[in-house]
Amino acid sequence: MALDNLLSISFTQQELDQITAAVDSLNQVLDGKVVNLSPEERQQYGSIADRNKILVDKCKAYMEQAPETLPRTVDKVEFDNDYIARQQLEIPLRNLNRVVEKLRDTKTLLDHDNFHNAISYYRYVKYLAGQNEPGTTSIYEDLKQHYKASGSNSGGVNDTDTDGGNTP
Repeated sequence: MALDNLLSISFTQQELDQITAAVDSLNQVLDGKVVNLSPEERQQYGSIADRNKILVDKCKAYMEQAPETLPRTVDKVEFDNDYIARQQLEIPLRNLNRVVEKLRDTKTLLDHDNFHNAISYYRYVKYLAGQNEPGTTSIYEDLKQHYKASGSNSGGVNDTDTDGGNTP
C-alpha cells in the first residue's frame, strides 16, 4: 500500500487524443503568426507591465485625437495592427497560462509520487540485495549508479538520504 500518494489520476486514450487535437488545432491557427524568441531575446525585449499598457493606451488615444503629433517614424497602421493583435491574444494567453499551470502542477505531484515510490523501491531492492535475495544484486547495481556516494557532489541522490534528496 502506498504511503505517500499525493495524486491519483489517469487519462483515457480518447482524452489524450482530444488534448493532442486541441493543441494541434491551436498550432494550425497560430502557424505563421507567432514567433519563438531565444532566451536572450526574451530578456532583451521583455514584456510591458500593466502601467506601461496604460501608457500605450493613452498614446494610442492621443495619436487618434491629435494625428498631427504623430512622428513620421511611427507607422500608425502597423501600430494599430499590433495593438489589436496584442489585445486579441491577451485573453487566450491568460486562459492558456491557467491550463499550463494546472498541467505543470499536476505533473509536479505525479513526478513527486513517482520519485518517492522509486526511492522506496530502490531502498527495498538494496535491502534485498544485502540479504542475498536471488536476482536483486543486478537490479541494485544498476540502480545505485544514479546515486552519489556520501559526501560526493555528483548531483545524484545520496544513498543514505531519508527524504529522497535531489532527483537522480
